[in-house]
Amino acid sequence: MVRSIPNPARRVGNGADSKWRLALISLLAWTAVGVIFAVPRFASTAAWWFTLRASLAEWWTWGWLAPAIIALDRRLPIAVNSLGTRLAVHIVIGIPVTLVYSYLAAMLQVIVGVKAWPDAIGLGPLHEALKGGFLWSLLVYLLVVGGWQAVQYSQHYLAAQLRLERLERNFSEARLNVLRMQLDPHFLFNALNTISSLITSQPKLARGMIEQLGDLLRLSLESGRRQQVRLGEELEFLGHYLAIQKTRFGDSLHVVIDVPASARNVMVPSLILQPLVENAVRHGLSPRPGGGTVWVRAMVEDAVLRITVEDDGVGLGEDWTDDRAGLGLGVTRERIAVLHGTEQANLRIAPREDGGTCVCVSIPASTAEADGDD
Repeated sequence: MVRSIPNPARRVGNGADSKWRLALISLLAWTAVGVIFAVPRFASTAAWWFTLRASLAEWWTWGWLAPAIIALDRRLPIAVNSLGTRLAVHIVIGIPVTLVYSYLAAMLQVIVGVKAWPDAIGLGPLHEALKGGFLWSLLVYLLVVGGWQAVQYSQHYLAAQLRLERLERNFSEARLNVLRMQLDPHFLFNALNTISSLITSQPKLARGMIEQLGDLLRLSLESGRRQQVRLGEELEFLGHYLAIQKTRFGDSLHVVIDVPASARNVMVPSLILQPLVENAVRHGLSPRPGGGTVWVRAMVEDAVLRITVEDDGVGLGEDWTDDRAGLGLGVTRERIAVLHGTEQANLRIAPREDGGTCVCVSIPASTAEADGDD
């Protein structure tokens, strides 16, 4: 596989473009502020273009000072959340910064032609600042600092949200792996228990079941790194499991699978059908003389995949409650909740109308690739 080598020159170029773009945006922003503050002065006796240039010179100066103010704030050895301490320090720092602003603004006003050079040097800018502009300039300085603080808080909030989402995703993946590890030995133990019941009395059938178990383990390993697989793969896995069960129960076990082709590409939690069918066979049909039938159906309706596993066995019993679901159903329900976590995703257990039990699974229908679902 050929991998492209990143070009350092291109990365440097992109960084330079970003800086120029940021500088242009900053210039436009400060220009807009200067125009806004110049408009109320147009009613004065001075020409409007003179007033506009004076206002732009004042706000462009703040545009020059803003990066220095931000750099100064970054160097403060005070925690970002210590607002009171930072405010007090910035009030102290703002006094000399405001004086520097007075001289820089005066020089820029000379450049744009609204002030003479003698007025921009000496004590002239200082006198003008002390006559009334000092407090306003200090307020603008604090507004620049406050805006930068808001940006920092926004960045910290977004970073905290990303960390929280990453932790939640890692926890969900770990929980799913634990649940999957519970299902694998549970299924394997039951399959081996079935084989052991026949290995002495009917060794030929037991060998056939061992072959089916080998195919089951192969498919289980192939899907072991994926939390979701296509429903068609689950049906293939279920077929090997049913082959083992039919060897054990013979003609007393009937299985009807009704899954249209349109539903077979929908993604489902791996190893979801086998526990449902096993529950139907073990708790529904095994206690019933003469066995019975298991129906496995699936359909996509309103972007929701609905899977039903029904049996005509002994049923749930009058004293049955939902919290008495076994390991297979309990783990399957929890995996659905962790994987999807929506109202559309659920597992319901109810009596079947004609006797027996019906388990219905509803999950959002998705045909996305499963390769990334590790």
